[in-house]
Amino acid sequence: MIVRTLFFATYRDLAGTDELAVELPAGARVADLVRQLRAGGTALSSLPETPVVAVNMDYAPAATALRDGDEVALIPPVAGG
Repeated sequence: MIVRTLFFATYRDLAGTDELAVELPAGARVADLVRQLRAGGTALSSLPETPVVAVNMDYAPAATALRDGDEVALIPPVAGG
C-alpha cells in the first residue's frame, strides 16, 4: 500500500520535501511508517520514535492501522511565546 506522508517545519527540513509517497506492507501501522522513515539512512533517522501524527487529519496513536491512500502528517513540536 502507498500512504501520502506530509512533513511540516523542522520535519520538512529533515525530509528535504513537504511530501513523500511511502510504500508499506498491508496491515502496517503508524509506528511501522515512522520506523521505516527513521531507518532510511537519511536525515529522517533523527525523527523521534513517537512523533505527533495525524492520519487523515485526525490525531492518531502509533498503533493506528493504515490503509492504502491514507494521508499521514508528522507534526513537529511547536514553541510559542
